[in-house]
Amino acid sequence: MFVRTASERDLQAVRDLLVETWHATYDAIYGPERVAAITDDWHSLPSLRRLLDQPGSEFLVADDGRQLGGTAYALADSAGTTVMLHQLYVLPAFQGRGIGGMLLDEIIESFPDATLFKLEVEEANARAIGFYLSQDFVQSGRTANCGAEQSGIPALLFERRRGRG
Repeated sequence: MFVRTASERDLQAVRDLLVETWHATYDAIYGPERVAAITDDWHSLPSLRRLLDQPGSEFLVADDGRQLGGTAYALADSAGTTVMLHQLYVLPAFQGRGIGGMLLDEIIESFPDATLFKLEVEEANARAIGFYLSQDFVQSGRTANCGAEQSGIPALLFERRRGRG
């Protein structure tokens, strides 16, 4: 796998990856119907297309030349010093192979002025929590509305300062 910037031609594959990963991760937590509704909203082609041209952002894919194995999207604040990681997903069949770490490293490198990286994780997603802890993120709080205002999805907040440790 190699990591590169996402393009318009990747959007359907990114959507498919997100839908598959979300169902594999969240069906047991929220039920398939709610997961489908969330992915239809948050991961629609128009929603993903808007990410491509968002100033101060980075939209990445992990690609093996045949298929996408992962994706990540992050957005910096106006000063460029704080970055919110909005997406980092790896297809279930590719998890545990270092792809998430490659995507995260590239996100961090893409924001050289950033001193703080933040993210939200569904508190029942033990695998993601373990991954972020292994990447030197620390829990910094909680939110009742992960991903969007009024989502009603509780999550843990994590952050990592520039540099490890």
